[in-house]
Amino acid sequence: MMKLYWAPRTRSFSALWMMEEAGQPYERVLVDMSANAQKSPGYLAINPMGKVPALKDGDAAMAEAAAICAYVAERYPQTKLAPPLGDPRRTKYLYWLFFAPTCIEPAIMQIYTKMQVPSMMAGWGEATQVFDVLDAAVAKGPWILGEEFSAADVVICSGLNFAIKVFKMVPTRPSFDRYIAACAARPAFQRASEIAAG
Repeated sequence: MMKLYWAPRTRSFSALWMMEEAGQPYERVLVDMSANAQKSPGYLAINPMGKVPALKDGDAAMAEAAAICAYVAERYPQTKLAPPLGDPRRTKYLYWLFFAPTCIEPAIMQIYTKMQVPSMMAGWGEATQVFDVLDAAVAKGPWILGEEFSAADVVICSGLNFAIKVFKMVPTRPSFDRYIAACAARPAFQRASEIAAG
């Protein structure tokens, strides 16, 4: 059985939501970050970066929320949370799956810290452009790939939800409100929210 190492109000929410979407048995291991449990030798053996989330599946261990979501989607193909190999939709799926950690998170930090970075030097370009691109994509709806919900939605919506609803760091837009509401209406999102709330 998979073990998910997590903590509330962190990037773990993506992985927690993903496990609930997959609907497969898993064990939750709460990492007490107030006690620096993420820096213990035992946890560092699972994730040397000392962050949450992390996942163990038998002898395999991994970290990073988007990677965990990709792994779970592929580990349980019957859930149809990822387009299969060879499906042309897979290119956009992979693009959006990694858009959150490589573009959304840095753009949020740019806004939060008011950091001035020339767009030519920033791997994410510029914060406004990131949210303009995302706005255009989710406006088509209902999901990031169109008609089918995927692990990419878990990762994208988790980032948006935290940036807009939880931490109020990014101004909302009508397309974001609709998209977050659609994701929040999913039973798996609601279960993950209840778990995270304790």
